[in-house]
Amino acid sequence: MEPFTTLEAPAIPIDQPNVDTDQIIPARFLGRPRPDQAKHLFNDLRYDADGKPRSEFIMNRPGYEGARIVVAERNFACGSSRETAVTVMVDNGLKAFIAPSFGDIFFNNCFQNGALPIRLDAARVAELRAQLRDRPGTAIAIDLAKQTVTGPDGKTDRFEIDSFRKDCLLKGVDEVNLTLGYEADIAAFEARQHQEMGWLDGRR
Repeated sequence: MEPFTTLEAPAIPIDQPNVDTDQIIPARFLGRPRPDQAKHLFNDLRYDADGKPRSEFIMNRPGYEGARIVVAERNFACGSSRETAVTVMVDNGLKAFIAPSFGDIFFNNCFQNGALPIRLDAARVAELRAQLRDRPGTAIAIDLAKQTVTGPDGKTDRFEIDSFRKDCLLKGVDEVNLTLGYEADIAAFEARQHQEMGWLDGRR
């Protein structure tokens, strides 16, 4: 994973509450290789039955190209546990998600894929979405070290994040990478255990 430190980029407002993981990546695409899934982000909302872009969907409107942040309504990415709901957005360049609340599994999966989910007050999130609708292409700035989000209006809000998860994102590691960083210590412990407690592996 790449370290997540700061991000200043255009953002997409999604006003619908309870957007579920099947809307983010429909189940019929889950069996495809990850590179082939990327184009199906929000597939059924984004395209009609003939595969033509729906002009009313926010990602298809002018000004939102190159967005890297989603500002969503409550309970974003609820539903099934598919990790693909995170990876398909990351593969489309989306690295941060701001909402009043998230589906719990999606929220946890974000940290395993180098993405940052941010919970802010519902009224403030609604303000941000309104600003993004009024001024497509407007940027939001995120500073993970300071735990701040600065909106298009220049107002800065602080968000909370677990200190362990924050540290992992700043370093660009997940739990597996972090554990492998102690590989020498683990090997030394296992060698010592083998000598001192041989009965654990069948020796007397």
